[in-house]
This record gives sequence, C-alpha cells and structure tokens, in this order.
Amino acid sequence: MSHPVQALDEVVHQRNRLGILVVLREARRVEFRFLRATLDLTDGNLSRHLQVLEEAGYVMVEKGYEGRRPRTWVRITASGRRALAAELDALRELLR
Repeated sequence: MSHPVQALDEVVHQRNRLGILVVLREARRVEFRFLRATLDLTDGNLSRHLQVLEEAGYVMVEKGYEGRRPRTWVRITASGRRALAAELDALRELLR
C-alpha cells in the first residue's frame, strides 16, 4: 500500500494551479483578468500556469472579443474536474 502523498497530481498540486481549478469549478467560464485579480498573479505567471493546465487537458482557453475589447476566457474541462476531485480526495486521505 503506497502513501497517500503518491496520489497527488504534480500538475494540479501546485498552489496557483489548484487555485485556478477551484475558481473555475464554480463558473461556466472565467475571464483572465478575474483570475489574475482573484489569485493575485501577474499576467505572465497566470499565463504560464494556464499553459501547463491546458497542456494537461484540464482547462480550455478561449480568446475573443467583448464589444471591441479582446478578452480571454478560461473554462475547466471534464478531465480537469476529475483531476481536481482526485486531488481533493488525495488531500483528504493524506489528512486522515
């Protein structure tokens, strides 16, 4: 039997990426600026974390316009929801 720490997902477990997934779980989609402000990250830092999550298939990044202003929206994928749920289960098990 392995230790519960082995169940932690390196992609999800990083605190900012965990925060991103938790915020995204609560909404259909979230605007980049909202994530940046909520998590107190720089544009570059948030972009890099989103890139890692997108490469893992945990989020989708969508670019478009709201009126004439360019916007970036982010949404969690089904895989991202499963990964977040598994991470939370692993953390609960670790605390037991």
